[in-house]
Order: sequence, then C-alpha cells, then structure tokens
Amino acid sequence: MSSTYLNAWRVAAIILVGLNLRPVLASVPPLLDRLQAAIALSDSAAGLLTALPVLVMGLGALSVAPLRRMMREHHAIAVGVALVMAATACRLWAHEANLMLLTGVIAGLGIAVTQALLPYTIKAQFSSGVSAIMGLYSTAIMGGAAVASVASPVLAERVGWPQALAAWSVPAAAALLCWLLVHRVGTVAPLATDATKAAKAANAMNPTNATKAANATNAAGQPASGRSHRWLLAVFFGLGTGAYTLVLAWLPPYYTALGWTPVSAGQLLGAVTVAEIVAGLLVSAAIGRLRDRRVALFAAVGLLTLGLLGLIFAPVLLAWPAAVLAGLGIGALFPLSLIVTMDHASTPAQAGRLASFVQGVGYLIAALFPFVAGVIRQHLSGLRPAWMLMAGICLILFAIAARLRPPHGNGKP
Repeated sequence: MSSTYLNAWRVAAIILVGLNLRPVLASVPPLLDRLQAAIALSDSAAGLLTALPVLVMGLGALSVAPLRRMMREHHAIAVGVALVMAATACRLWAHEANLMLLTGVIAGLGIAVTQALLPYTIKAQFSSGVSAIMGLYSTAIMGGAAVASVASPVLAERVGWPQALAAWSVPAAAALLCWLLVHRVGTVAPLATDATKAAKAANAMNPTNATKAANATNAAGQPASGRSHRWLLAVFFGLGTGAYTLVLAWLPPYYTALGWTPVSAGQLLGAVTVAEIVAGLLVSAAIGRLRDRRVALFAAVGLLTLGLLGLIFAPVLLAWPAAVLAGLGIGALFPLSLIVTMDHASTPAQAGRLASFVQGVGYLIAALFPFVAGVIRQHLSGLRPAWMLMAGICLILFAIAARLRPPHGNGKP
C-alpha cells in the first residue's frame, strides 16, 4: 500500500475516532428528563453523568507519560475507543442510576486515553500537515457532539431512550474497526523510540554529546512559565471548558422545563455545537495575525457572556441567538486556551508537559460545573442561578485574560 493511500486511511481513521468521542456525553442531555423519570435519577446524580467522564478525562491528561510507557500509542487508542463503544452499548441495559453512572466513568476512561495519546500518534505518523490534521480531528469531535444532540431525541421517539443512547456504539464500532485495519497495515513505532535509541548510541560514542543532551533534557523539563503562570493557564482553561460542560449537560433540560420538546431542545444544543465548530475554524484562520491573543480572548469571553445573559433574562425570546452566541464563545475559548498555553512554551518538550498539566487540571475544574448546576437545580428548582454563576465567572475569565500577555521575547505568535 502506497504511503499516500495509507495516510488517507489514517486521516479517515482519526476523523472517525474524533466523531465518536462526544456522542456518549452529548446524547444524554436532550433525554435527561425522560431518563430521570425512568431510573429515579436525582438532579445531582444527573450532573454526574457529565461530571464523572470529564473528571476522568482530566486524570487521563495528567497520566500521558505512564500511558505511553505501558503500550504503543495506537494500541492504547484502540483500547480507548473499545471502552467508549462498550460503555455506550451497555446503556441498553443500564436501567439503574448506578449502572448509568458507571457507563459514564468507563466512557470517560476511554475518552481520556484516546484524547491523551492521539496527538502523539498524529505527530508520529505525519511529517507535515500536523496542524491541519489536528484541526480536522478537533472539528470531528465537535461534529460528533452536534449529530448526537440532534439525533438522539429523534431516535428515542422511535425506539426508546435506552436504544437511542446505545445506538452510538455502532459508529464507535466502525471507528474501532477502521483504526485496527489501518494500523494492521501500517504499524507505527512508539513516538521517539527510534530517535531515543539513536541518541543513546551517539552519546555512548561521544561523551560531550551526552552532556549536551542531558543539559537539553533538563532544560526541556523546566516549565516555560513560572509556577503561578502555569496555574493561571490551567484555571483559565478549566473555567472556559466548564462553560462547555455546563451548557452541554444542562441546556436541553433548561428548555424542556420551559415546555420545549426534547427534539427541539436537542436541536438547540446542536446549534450551540455548530457555532462552536464555526468559531474554532475562524480562530484557526485568523489567530496567526494576532501576536497579542488577549484581543481574541476578550472577544470570546464577551460572546459567551452575551449568550449567558440571553439565557438568564430572555430564555424564550432569545433562545436561538443566545445559544449561538454562547457556542461561538465556547468554541473560540477552547482552541485559544491551548494556543495561549503553547505560546508560553519554548520547546516541544515544554509544550507537551505544559499542555498535559493545563488540560489535566482544567478538566478537573470543568468537571465541577455540571455537578454544581445539578445541585442548584435540585435545591433551587431551576437552572437560572447556574447561568448567573457562570456569567459571574466570565468576569474572572476577563481578569485572567488581561494577565495573559505575550511571553517576553516572543516576537511572533
């Protein structure tokens, strides 16, 4: 098989995997009211359906190095997709709250493994066009969420909610099959294994080179930014991603409580996700022109704030504009947070370590949002206070963004 043909299949496998990393989360919110009635799930526990997978995703991002030592990247990714597939399929029989929560944990583990290791595989398999492929992968993730949020309530009307939730195991199985077939034909060695062996051989022949390599390794291991700045980046990522998990988990139930049908509420969440995709593409196209990312950060937080204000003060009249504005803000914040993080790393090694830390801590923070919103709904009989809390957090995002100046000496973005 030619390398061009094989690379095309690799890209297809990456896109298929990306498409299947969010349906297990996005399929639940439009059906949440029906699911709660069927399995006696409280609002707090309902929040955990999104919070637990995101929590596991954070732990996975902090565990990249051990995962890479345990097995090859493409083998681990296959295991991750298999876990997502199995957890989704098991929802067909998850007629108890604890079983439903367990499927969320298992799915979160699969997503965590896949998200942590797929960027390494992309870098190992493609000598050029890495950014474009990462863009396709990120877009596929958001696209999968959009399809699941719109299609799940339609499926539930026809075949029932357990079947609608479990149906997303079928495309996950297709992604797993494609991934296994592609890597059976073109197996890729673990990233940097051959280079490491070559470096060790060269160093053994030349002690001077060994000293230089050791110094470079030590330098790479040091954080590019100060400790406080690393935490600032992590908190910013976590609060921005928290807005995503909050909207993902509770926007449809907010509108079904206002009298909307599950299908209409799912379509509204789909509009949010489509807006996220558009925002992500716009960021990718325009960010290179901005050395000072704070302009884009302020714009993204501003759009999110406007969307939240619409949900608070005119949820029926401004439902669609508010959803689109919130989606544009959330969709821009995610890539911008990672871009700003990469700006504060001067070497690839630093970039990897900093990104793992920021995403790991950030997802742990983001996991709190859907759970807290569930508690608010349970005790205050509504979600408007949750949107108000998120709008207040946007003020914190503005304050943090103001401190994220371009790194000194970084002449280009």
